[in-house]
Amino acid sequence: MYQKSTISMLLLLFALLAGCSKTPPLSGQIKLDPQGEWKPTVYLVDPKNWDGVAASFVGAVLDSATIGPDGHFAFEKMPDAAEARLFELVIQKKAEANYPNRLENDNPSTSNYFPFVYKNGEALSVKADAAQFQRSFSIEKPSAENAALLQLRDIRQAAFDQHLGGKKTEAEHDEAALLDAEKALHDFQRPIMQFAEQTKLLLPALVAARWVSVEGDYERIPEFIVAQAERWQREAPKHPWVAQLAAKADRKSLPVLVGDVLPDYPLPMLAGDTVLWKKQLGKRLTLLDFWASWCAPCRKENRNHLVPLWEKHHGAGFQIVGYALDASQGTWTTAIEKDGVGRWPHASHLQGDDAPLFKELRMTSIPANFLLDENGKVLAKNLYGEELEKWVEAFFAK
Repeated sequence: MYQKSTISMLLLLFALLAGCSKTPPLSGQIKLDPQGEWKPTVYLVDPKNWDGVAASFVGAVLDSATIGPDGHFAFEKMPDAAEARLFELVIQKKAEANYPNRLENDNPSTSNYFPFVYKNGEALSVKADAAQFQRSFSIEKPSAENAALLQLRDIRQAAFDQHLGGKKTEAEHDEAALLDAEKALHDFQRPIMQFAEQTKLLLPALVAARWVSVEGDYERIPEFIVAQAERWQREAPKHPWVAQLAAKADRKSLPVLVGDVLPDYPLPMLAGDTVLWKKQLGKRLTLLDFWASWCAPCRKENRNHLVPLWEKHHGAGFQIVGYALDASQGTWTTAIEKDGVGRWPHASHLQGDDAPLFKELRMTSIPANFLLDENGKVLAKNLYGEELEKWVEAFFAK
């Protein structure tokens, strides 16, 4: 028979052993490179707000853990998360060790961070290869939110590989290829936007909205960011990040959206008169084209696509109105003559980038265009080349 003192000691020993064997809230294994390029440390980063998600040098470093010789690491304590919170695990090369909150976004294959969701009481076990940290990141038995983030990572990676990866855009050497580069970017963004639209989970949707444009540039996709803000204001109005999303989606700071009606703005025409914009509308469809004599892709679009479209469909009620961001009457009129586009009306305030109509519609870059019905309602926008031709053909085939 054991004495009471012996039993007490055994119970205490068992309690201590149980405490020592408790699973850490966040642990895992990271494979480091044999060359020793990576610092054997993993950082826990709080993005602090929605704008901070995936943003470099913004997040607050909350803690760090040493990666052992066998790749194992563990965080014995996590920040309080009574409600699900999003954090980022980050690693750094030794050369960047002084900047633990630096996030690499140029190529998701080699991005050095991964966003994950944590809630009190959970125990997350993860694995990754330092050389392809984001691409290789995995979570054992992930929650619904983390499973969605892993799915989003795969979608983004596949889109990058197909549309952007391994392709140095020709636009670096040929300005006329800028439209091809813009199309590739939009093709990359499209499946990420679709994920955000389809998921029922707030935090993965918000990460997708950031990964669509880490720079926070939604000028070419304002419809997406506005729709996301309106959705989550209905479904999760109390989450602080939703308010931040809504601020980014303020219609007053975004270009005119599909479905909006353009204001009836007075335009100074090439002929010398000033005419209200709506008097220029075609009977069925109008292309309002923003261009400039110095814009190579605009000039290419003029010659190769707009002239043939106008010739084919003008008789059926198709109109084009050009609005130029030029500052010189001479260069503007010379470009119109050289491109053979004088057959449709042209306007310009001859104020360059300070063009009043450009500012009225809250735009900052060209080429740009709007396709409008007979009342000036925006049906589509920023379509070029074959995509524009197919859209116009389909419109007149109705």
